[in-house]
Amino acid sequence: MADNSNLLAEQRRALILDEVRRRGGVRVNELTRRLKVSDMTIRRDLDALARTGVLEKVHGGAVPAEAARTHEPGFEAKSALELSAKEEIARAAAALVAPGSAVAISGGTTTHALAAHLTGVERLTVVTNSVPVSEIFERARRAGEGAGATVVLTGGVRTPSDSLVGPVADRTIRSMRFDLLFLGTHGLSAEAGLSTPNIAEAETNRQFVDSAGRVVVVADHTKWGLVGLSTFAELAEADTWVTDAALPADAARTAREHVREVLVAPAG
Repeated sequence: MADNSNLLAEQRRALILDEVRRRGGVRVNELTRRLKVSDMTIRRDLDALARTGVLEKVHGGAVPAEAARTHEPGFEAKSALELSAKEEIARAAAALVAPGSAVAISGGTTTHALAAHLTGVERLTVVTNSVPVSEIFERARRAGEGAGATVVLTGGVRTPSDSLVGPVADRTIRSMRFDLLFLGTHGLSAEAGLSTPNIAEAETNRQFVDSAGRVVVVADHTKWGLVGLSTFAELAEADTWVTDAALPADAARTAREHVREVLVAPAG
């Protein structure tokens, strides 16, 4: 793809679409470097192309329309996206946890960032289906740091995002009740609710939602409007959505019509 910051919007979008089709997907940060335009310009281009139906936006980029609902990026690929937003969301979400709580943490890179802020909470019981989340607490235990949370890893079949899903995970989760659930998601929208490309992960997340006293979704602004293959909860089933300040005002207004509480990090 040529590096040309003077391209007309139509030319730039044609180049983007060609790259999506040729490579099977693109990332926003790659396009901003190659085309020498702003992040916002690329996102507007992707929005315009998505409206025509030739591609669909996914977290951090876009894929061909026919692949969007089943595209599941790996944990490492997602870890590099929206780092500052995830850290702000993690800090704000951690403030919701009281000592002695029973907390469930689903898979995802934002929930992984959250886990690092919870290792010091006293008398915490954590149930998770995320291998990376469990490793955060295990490293703290081995280093003699943190408050020594009791951690239960559900078991199950590992997904590309390093989550454990399937019947074993589902049975474990159904047998428990949690004060708080911190829930990551591939996408959320008013129409499709919370969704993921992985059908088995959707069922496991559904079990988490059913077992939680309070459901807290942790997801940055780029997740708004994305739709995966399988919906696992309606927006109204979320008690709180913790997101970042880059969420557009119209999206925030729409979300507040469905979610009981939308917290924008950094708080204050």
